[in-house]
Amino acid sequence: MRVPLSWLREYVDVPADATTDDVFAALVSVGFEEEETVGFEVSGPVVVGQVLSFEAEPQSNGKTIRWCQVDVGPSTSSGTGRDVRGIVCGASNFLVGDKVVVSLPGAVLPGPFPISARKTYGHVSDGMIASAKELGLGDEHNGILRLTELGLDPEVGADAIALLGLDDVAVDVNVTPDRGYALSLRGIAREYAHATGAAFRDPAAHEWADVQPGSGFPITVDDAAPIRGRVGASEFVARVVRGVDPSRPTPPWMIARLTLAGIRSLGILIDITNYVMLELGNPIHGYDLDKLTGGITVRRAAEGEKLVTLDGKERTLSAEDLLITDESGPIGLAGVMGGGTTEMSDTTRDVLIEAANFDPVTIARSARRHKLPSEASRRFERGVDPLIPFVAARRVADLMVSLAGGTLDTELGGALYGEVFLPSILLPRAFVPALIGVDYTDAEITGALEMIGCEVTPVEEADAGWDVIPPSWRPDLTDKWTLAEEVARIHGLDRIPSILPTPPSGRGLTSLQKGRRRVANALAAAGFVETPSFPFATADANDLHGSASGEHAPAVKLANPLDGQAPYLRRSLVPGLVQVAHRNLSRGFTDLALYETGLVFTPEAGVDYGTAEVPPLAQRPTDETLAELNAAIPPQPRHVAVLLTGNLQAKQPAHPAVPVELADALAAVEVIGAAAGVRIDVAQGQRAALHPGRTGILSVAGVEVGYVGELLPAVAADADLPGRVYVAELDLDGILSLAGAPDAAASLSGFPAATQDVSLVVGVDVVAADVRAALVEGAGDLLESLRLVDDYRGQGVAEGTKSLTFALRFRAPDRTLTAAEATEAKLAGVAVAAERYGATIRE
Repeated sequence: MRVPLSWLREYVDVPADATTDDVFAALVSVGFEEEETVGFEVSGPVVVGQVLSFEAEPQSNGKTIRWCQVDVGPSTSSGTGRDVRGIVCGASNFLVGDKVVVSLPGAVLPGPFPISARKTYGHVSDGMIASAKELGLGDEHNGILRLTELGLDPEVGADAIALLGLDDVAVDVNVTPDRGYALSLRGIAREYAHATGAAFRDPAAHEWADVQPGSGFPITVDDAAPIRGRVGASEFVARVVRGVDPSRPTPPWMIARLTLAGIRSLGILIDITNYVMLELGNPIHGYDLDKLTGGITVRRAAEGEKLVTLDGKERTLSAEDLLITDESGPIGLAGVMGGGTTEMSDTTRDVLIEAANFDPVTIARSARRHKLPSEASRRFERGVDPLIPFVAARRVADLMVSLAGGTLDTELGGALYGEVFLPSILLPRAFVPALIGVDYTDAEITGALEMIGCEVTPVEEADAGWDVIPPSWRPDLTDKWTLAEEVARIHGLDRIPSILPTPPSGRGLTSLQKGRRRVANALAAAGFVETPSFPFATADANDLHGSASGEHAPAVKLANPLDGQAPYLRRSLVPGLVQVAHRNLSRGFTDLALYETGLVFTPEAGVDYGTAEVPPLAQRPTDETLAELNAAIPPQPRHVAVLLTGNLQAKQPAHPAVPVELADALAAVEVIGAAAGVRIDVAQGQRAALHPGRTGILSVAGVEVGYVGELLPAVAADADLPGRVYVAELDLDGILSLAGAPDAAASLSGFPAATQDVSLVVGVDVVAADVRAALVEGAGDLLESLRLVDDYRGQGVAEGTKSLTFALRFRAPDRTLTAAEATEAKLAGVAVAAERYGATIRE
């Protein structure tokens, strides 16, 4: 909200020497956020001049300029006579005798655009005759600014900056959605008074009889389908002003204030409605009374109904939209934008003024549905003071009478009166000090609430507290917590002590959160770089990486995706890592070790994840609604994935480069398993996106948790990734849930180990991990470790078989093992492998 200081001073006593920083400081102290200072950026000398004569001079480029003689006031050099300047001007919309705005050498106009005497078109132009756009007063650039068109006849040589209000400045503060009352000079002035104690003059302070409209103009509200049971229009006021002159100029002070507030001047009638909206916070709309047919009806639109709004666009309406209609049909989208058929124009003579109070939810939905945000919808969707429409309509009427030459019709008018019920809130006496942590006195609490406009009544029961009725312009004050916040705000947030509460014992991260952090930290310590990516993917990427077979997999499609080519939520982290690798390779980073932890979305086929209804705002959903919402959420497990490509070690003197291999991806899997506290087994398998001979399926205690392998060369090539690319992806939440209680550190035996090897011949289809598990089970407690050291297929081994060599290490905690004991344990394991998989000891 931009607030011109000259306007602010009309409603609150701002010291004459107060700077914008002083005003900002006061408003920040009561909870507003400082944005910027806004001004016209004009510095003098800029004076009123009078055109004495001019000569039209055609130029070779086809343009005609005027060589003007302009009186800019008394001569400063001689003290007598007039100061006449020769000025070149390209405009042709002025006459001899016109009073204009002249920027003399040394002046600076917005841009910045410094003015100096310079030679142009064969003359030395000693200044510039300015247009409204060049002065920052609007976007129109049809010619120079003629002061007579503004209704001004100032003395030649007078300061044009003060005359046009160009010396004014505005402060811009951010208004949060819950404080819609502050989108007005009335609201900001009241808050400045709260901060400084300055006297506040309410521009809405009128006698009720003075703001009552006449009767006879029919107004009907026919809302057959109110949203959440709230009728679309709770109040509607219509007043009539006759005989206006739309050609009258808008006063310079009003143009300057509107401009500083960020609103363009559009003619006296529209300027007045915008001015009152900024002043009181109630949007106003004016209709050409002669273009209306019959009375006004406020109703919901029919689905598919059409309306041409003031911007000239035809809009297809929804049944939720609220319309202003007459007997001819829709004439406006209520609270958002008026229609083109009844707009005020240069031919308007009689004006119907509309001031209303519309349902915030209805207006907010319409503005977003039609992508039509406006100053009016911005205020209505935050809530307008229900007691202000009558005052606002009368204020517009008075300004049209005084500035546009109209006459107020006290007989014709109409109003829809709404009941304004403000429920009281019980505020316990000790609640505010206990919540805020400051020992406020009773007088401080009640004084702060009364200052913001609340009615405070003590409860009869001893020490019970107060009944508080919030003011009509504060719909955000709904409970004792919001009242406590107001007390803290008014008395200064700096009074709240900066003391952190002592957390209760036994709290902290959950075991799952700790596990996630251990895994992430371990991968970072192992040399991997974390690269979070957007959780969006294409359908092809989801099918390829989100399922083992590469067939179509169900995915969640977004209604409003950031990227139309990737409208689905990801089923795998690998596509995101591939994109990151591609981006880095395109920038010259060829050796990559990347990882990411994040959610994937794995909806089940045939399950409907839609919801029957959108729960309303401002009220807690029922347990049934929450259950329905939870049922509509697809499974979202947290995964961890790694990607390696390029060299593990760069080329060095006397050492060649060491490219990454599948073993390095397996090492990353071991890092994840160690950090998670689980043993991850690897078995050869198949994945659609991975090389068929270099793919491993990962499992923990027999439960599949992920995969590791090399990307198919074709898949890597499609992503413009040269060389070999290795990836691994695991269900992080799954492996952490399988970890169980942390293992206690075992005692180290001081006795020597007995090591033996064994080579077993099995079928080529037998998984080495299964053979290893059989050996471990049969060898018993004496087996300390077992590793696969060789997988041989070739001469000396029968066709269709392979030889798996394992290195075994045995140790007893209480004695030195004999070779016979180690051999016996080894053969026990071989027996289990022989029984399950037909394994034989290779001769």
